Amino acid sequence: MSDRSPDRRTVLRATGLVAAGGLTGLAGCTAGSGGDGGSGEGDSTDTDEPTATPESSGDDGSSGGDGTDTGGDSGNASFDGWFDDVDNYDGVVDETSADEVTVEVGTEANGGYYGFGPAAVRVSTGTTVVWEWTGQGSSHNVAAEDGSFESELVSEEGHTFSHTFDSSGTTKYACTPHKAMGMKGVVVVE
Repeated sequence: MSDRSPDRRTVLRATGLVAAGGLTGLAGCTAGSGGDGGSGEGDSTDTDEPTATPESSGDDGSSGGDGTDTGGDSGNASFDGWFDDVDNYDGVVDETSADEVTVEVGTEANGGYYGFGPAAVRVSTGTTVVWEWTGQGSSHNVAAEDGSFESELVSEEGHTFSHTFDSSGTTKYACTPHKAMGMKGVVVVE
C-alpha cells in the first residue's frame, strides 16, 4: 500500500479496492463467504483515526426488512443492497466517540467524483453530521431517503450542510442527481 500519503481516506479506499478485487460478491449478496475475521485490530477508539468495519456475509442476519440495520454492535450490515453499486463503501466507520462528524461530498468514486467519504458512519445519538463539498464533480446534494433532510444542489468547495441525529436507527441518503451512479451513504445512529 505505498500509494500517496497514507491518510485515512487513502487507506480506506485501498482496503476497499483490495477487498473488492479479492472477493467475489462482496456487495452483501453472498452467503457464507467474505471476511477473514480480522476485525480485532484497531481496538482503541481515537477520533482522529476511526476504524471501518468491513461488510461481511452477516453472520447474525441482522437486517430489518425495511432497510434498517438492526445489528447494533455486529458491524455486519448489509443495508439491503443499498451499497451494491457503490465502489467506495469499505464498511461502517465508527465515529461514536465524536460529537460532530464530517463526511465529504464529491469524493473520488463510482467513475468520477460521485462519492461520499466515508460512505457509511456509525455515530451516537445527538451527533451532528456535517457534509462538506470538495468542489469536485458537478453539483451535488444530500437527501435522506426517508425525507427527514435534504440540502440544496451545490458545486462550490467548502459548502456545508449539517443534520443532528437525535434518535437511533439507520438513515440512508444519496445525491439525487447521481444516485443511479452509486453516490449513496448511510448514517447508523446508536
